Amino acid sequence: MKVLIVLTSHDQLGDTGAKTGFWLEELAAPYYALKDAGVQITLASVEGGQPPLDPKSSDPASQTDATRRFEADAEARAALAKTHKLSDMSVDGFDAIFYPGGHGPLWDLAEDASSIALIEHAIAAGKPVAAVCHAPGVLRHAKAPDGKPLVAGKAVTGFSNSEEQAVGLTDVVPFLVEDMLVANGGRYSKADDWQPHVAVDGLLITGQNPASSEPVAHALLKSLKRS
Repeated sequence: MKVLIVLTSHDQLGDTGAKTGFWLEELAAPYYALKDAGVQITLASVEGGQPPLDPKSSDPASQTDATRRFEADAEARAALAKTHKLSDMSVDGFDAIFYPGGHGPLWDLAEDASSIALIEHAIAAGKPVAAVCHAPGVLRHAKAPDGKPLVAGKAVTGFSNSEEQAVGLTDVVPFLVEDMLVANGGRYSKADDWQPHVAVDGLLITGQNPASSEPVAHALLKSLKRS
């Protein structure tokens, strides 16, 4: 099995002057859940090369066994330093696509034509698409084969409005993930703030927050084993 992991290349948190990017736990936990199950992983990002890491995600308080394993893994860090450019990638040759979160995807991947096409082609080809935390924002403009929003009528989750409020960025982000999913017709559900929650609806697998990153990867593995 082969999975393409797609990362943001956006490193500015609006006009706050603060840095953002991808959230380390949301890459590391799925990376090892998939790799330890024998999945071959390819990393891509919007611009290629080293994607920006949200500096807060490497704070001691945000560290997990998976993040520590990743930071000590020379092979993983080498792959991260030379991600493929997303526009060069095709869904052909991959069995699924996974999007880690962090705030970065709300600015670039949500609007990126290559990413939108990749998601739409994957779904049309019967291949699962998984996204966690802020990464369900990448579904904002994706359409189903019938032309409706991809999430319309689908069970979905993602970073909740209350979680965004808790981190103080409600007025900084370009859109709220929960509001967007609801506006596009998604059947949004959530757990309490910071508790793991995964929604699976056919080929679409979404997770609410960083705590959901490994459960989303396990849901993706289950989907791949069924296909």
